Amino acid sequence: MEYVQLGRTGLRVSRVVLGTMNFGEEVTEEGSHALMDAAFDAGVNFFDTANVYGVDENKGYTEEIIGSWLARGGGRRDKVVLATKVYLNDTNDGSTLFDRAWPNHDRLSALGIRRAVEASLRRLRTDHIDVYQFHHVDRATPWEEIWQAIDVLVRQGKILYAGSSNFAGWHIAQANEAAARRGSLGLVSEQCLYNLFERSAETDVIPAAQAYGLGVIPWSPLHQGLLGGALRKEREGGGSRTSVGRSGAGLAKPAVRAQVEAYEALCDKHAVEPGEVALAWLLTRPGVTGPIVGPRTPHHLESALRASELTLTPEFLAELDTIFPSPGPAPESFAW
Repeated sequence: MEYVQLGRTGLRVSRVVLGTMNFGEEVTEEGSHALMDAAFDAGVNFFDTANVYGVDENKGYTEEIIGSWLARGGGRRDKVVLATKVYLNDTNDGSTLFDRAWPNHDRLSALGIRRAVEASLRRLRTDHIDVYQFHHVDRATPWEEIWQAIDVLVRQGKILYAGSSNFAGWHIAQANEAAARRGSLGLVSEQCLYNLFERSAETDVIPAAQAYGLGVIPWSPLHQGLLGGALRKEREGGGSRTSVGRSGAGLAKPAVRAQVEAYEALCDKHAVEPGEVALAWLLTRPGVTGPIVGPRTPHHLESALRASELTLTPEFLAELDTIFPSPGPAPESFAW
């Protein structure tokens, strides 16, 4: 397994990031433990979760599943870089995720952050979180308040680094300029939707991340299955997961279907798997630390690990750019 620095920090993380969103939702606790064991044994040391994963279906928190795995010992906690998120928080009152009965139980107020971090630590069965990420922008809370809360948690040893998710380039700049005024480290990573099909992050998010020294951690690297051999699975009758969400909406459009057909034909020509190519492509992109992979089966994890060793030639990369062109950086992409 290859390791790189996370942004401008001294923290070294694997180039494959284990995403756990499916744990407790589509994968049992036992199956989740098996996937974490396999990733751990392969050298994956960067595990990503969120305080609201697993809540929607009332099947238990994903953080609790990870916590029970960490509690098994064997050096797990010392070797794993653990990342979770805060924005939509748990109320412990039975209300649904998006129907909060009380104020101050979500978002990024100092009170909300304090409550959320204590709950995550309890579920994860750990005394600290390595990378604590803002799951969304909170336009109602000033950055001075957010950073004050984070600085307290850093001094207490409850978190080590702060990261963001789903931020625009402007938000990254705003957050880190506010942190600099306080003498704080600021954001060290950004999780964004980024893949061959959805490259809009190249306009401003990735340039901002590079300028401020953030590691980029793409989520949905297969665009919800669209880049994972969707048409092949459709022909073989195994495309049920690609018929919904972003993938299903895309395949319903003739132009998108033509792109995917060209992509899969290119992969067939080079005798490589589409999903592995999509992951390997992200590893060639400037500023990218590693994509988040969310396996549901050992086969999915094995495929992701193979992708980390796949080398794409300059000619192959050029052909991919022809099929999925970059929007280009701002302002050149929309002005002179």
